[in-house]
Amino acid sequence: MSDEKNLNEETTETPENVEEVVKTGEEIVEGVTLIKAEEEEEVVQEVEEDHTPETVEIEEEVEELGSAHDDYNWSLGKLDTQPYSDEEREKYSAGYEATLNSVLENEVVRAKVTSISDGDVVLDINYKSDGLIALSEFRDTPDMKVGDEVDVYVEQQEDERGQLILSRKKAKLLKAWENIVDSYKNGSVIKGTVISKTKGGLIVDCGLETFLPGSQIDIKPIIDYDQYVGRTMEFKVVKINEAIKNAVVSHKALIESDLAEQREQIIAGLEKGQVLEGMVKNITDFGAFLDLGGVDGLLYITDISWGRINHPNEVLENGQKLNVVVLEFDENKKRISLGLKQLQPHPWEVLAEDIAEGSTVKGKIVNIEDYGAFLEIQPGVEGLIHVSEVSWSNQPVNAREFFKLNQEFESKVVTIDRESRKMSLSLKQLQKDPWSNIEAQYPINSRHTGDVKNLTPYGVFVELEEGIGGMVHISDLSWTKRFSHPSEYTKVGKQIEIVVLEIDKESRKLSLGHKQIEENPWDTFENVFPVGSYHEATILRRDDRGAIVQLPYGLEAFCPARHLRKEDNSSANVDEVLTFKVLEFNRDDKRILVSHTRYLDDIRREADDSVKKEKQTHRDNTRKAIKKQASKMEKTTLGELDVFSQLKEQLKNEGNEGAEEKEADKNDGEE
Repeated sequence: MSDEKNLNEETTETPENVEEVVKTGEEIVEGVTLIKAEEEEEVVQEVEEDHTPETVEIEEEVEELGSAHDDYNWSLGKLDTQPYSDEEREKYSAGYEATLNSVLENEVVRAKVTSISDGDVVLDINYKSDGLIALSEFRDTPDMKVGDEVDVYVEQQEDERGQLILSRKKAKLLKAWENIVDSYKNGSVIKGTVISKTKGGLIVDCGLETFLPGSQIDIKPIIDYDQYVGRTMEFKVVKINEAIKNAVVSHKALIESDLAEQREQIIAGLEKGQVLEGMVKNITDFGAFLDLGGVDGLLYITDISWGRINHPNEVLENGQKLNVVVLEFDENKKRISLGLKQLQPHPWEVLAEDIAEGSTVKGKIVNIEDYGAFLEIQPGVEGLIHVSEVSWSNQPVNAREFFKLNQEFESKVVTIDRESRKMSLSLKQLQKDPWSNIEAQYPINSRHTGDVKNLTPYGVFVELEEGIGGMVHISDLSWTKRFSHPSEYTKVGKQIEIVVLEIDKESRKLSLGHKQIEENPWDTFENVFPVGSYHEATILRRDDRGAIVQLPYGLEAFCPARHLRKEDNSSANVDEVLTFKVLEFNRDDKRILVSHTRYLDDIRREADDSVKKEKQTHRDNTRKAIKKQASKMEKTTLGELDVFSQLKEQLKNEGNEGAEEKEADKNDGEE
């Protein structure tokens, strides 16, 4: 039968060579008739051999086949058919195509479900062939049945096998993208389901995946994104990317649009001093933002409490409801300034009357400055403790080192001005003034031991007790040594013995001395180190001007640089031990001037004087010998004259040497 069908189709399509086709068709019919006869004989034979109930059914089927076979007119074929003319073919084709839809590739069309099998869905788009789509693409419509209409995407009108290729998935994506673009351009609202959380926001399925930033979820900050996963929400598209078909959506935009009208109504009815109820929605370092029912207001940190607070979270927390007063508002900028402390009276207005000058108050340190610290007696009421009111001592007080935040103190009220809301406090006035009986406690010339509190280039500050101290001038540290800085002698924190030299009660100052604990050795030094005396000394230090040398008994003297020249004409160095000559001794100024060069000159001069004296003695002895010899001799001979000539020459030379020595002595004396 299939062969006959194919033959009929081929004959209808190609009417040429009819005779050959007819002949071929007759041969095929005869062959089919023979095959049918052989099949019937085999069936009859099997039935005759086996007359079981099963064979009886088979016989009945054979009879039915035989009757149908006998009813068919096998003489008919393609011989009696009339071929269509070209005009008829065009007419029938046009009529057939008019019943079909005009379908283009890459467009979305409506399709009717004609059949649903286990894995596929057959769809009719009123085209010359049906399309086939996998059932898995219809998971979003689990209740779909035959006869329903759905949107599909035409990928190809015909593939290589002539089949229509459709896609449900692409139709959904294309439709979803059209909705997204429409929402972006026209502001229409789309729906989507949050499918997952990602960095900085959420992924929303709006037919295709879009991004919902965390800042666009709600008008209030959202911390827990997981609570939105699985929710179906409405969105507005705020950004699209045509190239990659990506979009950014916002739920916050919908909320803001809903609140816009409500916000305008609230702002229109605002007045200064009006009390509103608000909810804390965000806390920052400088204050807190409150939701007033569709419009936000700012509560600055300075308007939260009359007392000092370091951060708003010390008083407020997110979600807290509270009443606030409107301080300022700007209709154009939509800014509202709120106050919380203004709902309560100012603490100075209700300050107890017993807090007056001379009274004692207690509080904690809330602020520290270079000039002092502020003590909070009660929230909103503070007093200043100036650095000069910390201690009776004249030593400067570093407020940032002495005070600590939240440290509690008891103080005395020195002054109070309720109108200006100012108060000055004192710590030291709670203690007895130690200077009231200073003369009796620390009389002049009395000896004491104190602690070194500070060092300056000009002296050492010593504290004898809390609030009482004085300074030891650098010149009063030692009788014999000179210091360029007090740190060469003592350090902060060490103890030192002192003598009270002078008392200035009005200025609260003591003049102290350290060297005065011993007798003045300069009265004795004047006899030990007279001018012109020689002493061994060690060079301690030197510079371009000269050197400091240490004499016996620890006494220091100064030697100018030109007086440090040694016998080999080199200059003396530190730690060398040399003999020095005292050139000057000033008892009043405690100054001694010495010289090593003058010492060498004196030694050299003494040596020269000794040589001269020895030569003069030799000349005197020679003259005496000559005179004695001459008196004994008679008239000289020619040979003796030569001897006298030699003696004469010798005496002449000795005379010249004596003259040279006198000239040298004269020059030394001038130097």
